[in-house]
Amino acid sequence: MAIREIKDVERGDIANKVEDLGKPFLTDQDDEKESEVNESYLMVIFSTFVAVCGSFEFGSCVGYSAPTQSSIRQDLNLSLAEFSMFGSILTIGAMIGAVMSGKISDFSGRKGAMRTSACFCITGWLAVFFSKGALLLDVGRFFTGYGIGVFSYVVPVYIAEISPKHLRGGLTTLNQLMIVIGSSVSFLIGSLISWKTLALTGIAPCIVLLVGLCFIPESPRWLAKAGREKDFLIALQMLRGKDIDITNEAQGIQGSIQALEILPKARIQDLVSKKYGRSVTIGVSLMVFQQFVGINGIGFYASETFVKAGFSSGKLGTIAIACVQVPITVLGTILIDKTGRRPLIMISAGGIFLGCILTGTSFFLKGQSLLLEWVPMLAVGGVLIYVAAFSIGMGPVPWVIMSEIFPINVKGVAGSLVVLVNWSGAWAVSYTFNFLMSWSSPGTFYIYSAFAAMTIIFVAKMVPETKGKTLEEIQACIRRET
Repeated sequence: MAIREIKDVERGDIANKVEDLGKPFLTDQDDEKESEVNESYLMVIFSTFVAVCGSFEFGSCVGYSAPTQSSIRQDLNLSLAEFSMFGSILTIGAMIGAVMSGKISDFSGRKGAMRTSACFCITGWLAVFFSKGALLLDVGRFFTGYGIGVFSYVVPVYIAEISPKHLRGGLTTLNQLMIVIGSSVSFLIGSLISWKTLALTGIAPCIVLLVGLCFIPESPRWLAKAGREKDFLIALQMLRGKDIDITNEAQGIQGSIQALEILPKARIQDLVSKKYGRSVTIGVSLMVFQQFVGINGIGFYASETFVKAGFSSGKLGTIAIACVQVPITVLGTILIDKTGRRPLIMISAGGIFLGCILTGTSFFLKGQSLLLEWVPMLAVGGVLIYVAAFSIGMGPVPWVIMSEIFPINVKGVAGSLVVLVNWSGAWAVSYTFNFLMSWSSPGTFYIYSAFAAMTIIFVAKMVPETKGKTLEEIQACIRRET
C-alpha cells in the first residue's frame, strides 16, 4: 500500500499536472501548480547545494597532497616514507570517522553529523597551516580525514532521503561532482600558491556549510524514525512545496518505518544474515572495487607519477586531470538517471581497464628503453582516460547505490561498515602506491586493471538496477531477489 501511494504521488498526481502544463489553453490553476512544483524543486536543490559543500571539502582534502608534495617535503625536510604517512593518514582518520558516521547521523541527525564534520575539518586545516614539522602536519591531516569520513556517509544519505525518486540519482551524483571539483580546485590553486595558503582555502566550504545548515530542513525520513512527527511533516512540506499535498507520501514513509520498527534493533552481526546479506555484499564489494582500481594512489601522487613517466614537471599533468574530471563528472550526473546505474558503472570500469593498460604499458616501454618518444604521451593519455572513466561511473555510482540499497533500520550500521571498507581500501592503496611503483610501475597499473575487469563481472552478476524506484521499492526488489 505504501509503495503504491508513493508511486501515485511521485508519478501520478504531480507528474500529470506538470505534463498538463504543456497543453494549450492553460488555466490560472495550472500556472499555480507549476509554481508549486518549481518551488519544491528549489528547496530540494538548495538543500542539496548546502550538503555538497561537505563533498567539496572532501575533494579539497583528497586533492591537497598532489600539488604540494615536493614543496612540503622540501620545506619540512620530509622523507618519502614521512610524506606517504602524511598522505595516507587522511584515510586512517576517515576510517575512524566512517565507523562513527552511522551512529553520529542516527543520534544527532544528518545535519548534526555534517556540523560535526565541518568542525573537525576546520581544526585540521588550522593545524596543517601552523605546522612546522611532521607531527602537527599529520595531526591536522588526521582531523580532516575524520571529518570527511563522516561526510562521505552522511552527504549522499541526506540527499537520497530528501529527493524525489526521479531526481535522486542526479542529485546524489552531485556528491561525486563536488568531490571532483574540490580536488580539481586544489590541483589548480595548489600549482599557484603555497601549501600553507592552500590549507586555509580548505576552511571556506566548511563555513558555507555551517551557515547553510541553518536554512535547510532535516531529513524527513530521519525525523520520522526519531518519532518527531510534527517536525517530519514540516520538513517534508518544505521540501515538496507549501501547497503540495504530502499526505500519501508521508503515510508511505511512516508505514515503511513502522514496519521496520517492529524488527529488533540492528546490530553489526545482523548484517551477515540472509535478510541483509545481499545489500551488504553489493555495498561492500562496490567500495572494494572502487578503491582497488587505484584511484587514491593515482590521485594523491599524480604529480610524481607524471615525473616518473618522463615529464620534467608534474604540474601540467595535474592541471590536465583537473580539466578532465569536472566536465566528465557533469556528464555522469546527467546520464545516471537516463542510462541507469549498472550500464554506467560497467562502461566506467571498461575505461579504467583501458587507461591502466595504457599507463602500465608506457612504464614497461620506458623500462625496456623502447619507443621512448611515446612513453610520456601514453602515460598521460592512459591516466586521463582512467580519470575520465572513473569520474563518469566508478566514482559516483557506488555512493549512489550505497545510499539506496539499505533499509533505514540498518542504514546507520551498514553505512558505517561500507564507508569503513571504502576508507580502509583508500588507506591501503594510498600508502602502498609509492612502494608498488618502486617495485614495478607496469605491475602496479596491471594489478589495478585486473580489479577493473572484476568490477564488470560483479556488476553484471550481482548489482540490481535502482533507477526510477523509490527507496521503499528498492527494498522490496532486493527482498524478492534474496
